Amino acid sequence: MTIRTVEIPEDNAVFGQTTSAFANFGYSAAVRAHGLLFIAGTIGRRADGSIPDTIEEQTEIALRKIEEILRREDLDTSALVDVTSYHVDIRQHLPGFVAAKQRLVKPPYPTWTIIGVSGLASPGLLVEIRATAAYPDAPR
Repeated sequence: MTIRTVEIPEDNAVFGQTTSAFANFGYSAAVRAHGLLFIAGTIGRRADGSIPDTIEEQTEIALRKIEEILRREDLDTSALVDVTSYHVDIRQHLPGFVAAKQRLVKPPYPTWTIIGVSGLASPGLLVEIRATAAYPDAPR
């Protein structure tokens, strides 16, 4: 079995200075195994490290980071098969999250689980999104 990590260069425009989190917390942005790409939870922290106030902007940034990881693997959002998102104050922020998601995620839709949580890694974070994608050459 071949397992390969996806590295995000420090000069990546989408991730910016947030790439330091991979080394600081000891994890990979994504790992390819068994024809699947497992994408770590992504958050809505801007490339400069700041956290937007709105759920819409945080959702867009997190999804753009997922798109960037997919792009680095010659995939797009149509390769997503399973997504889980974690939400602080889910009842308050769900409408804004759904609006941003509808702008960025197009059919075919992956499965998606939405979970309310009491908090995320940094104060001010409202959403974290993890995903799994399938490579088109993966065995059926």
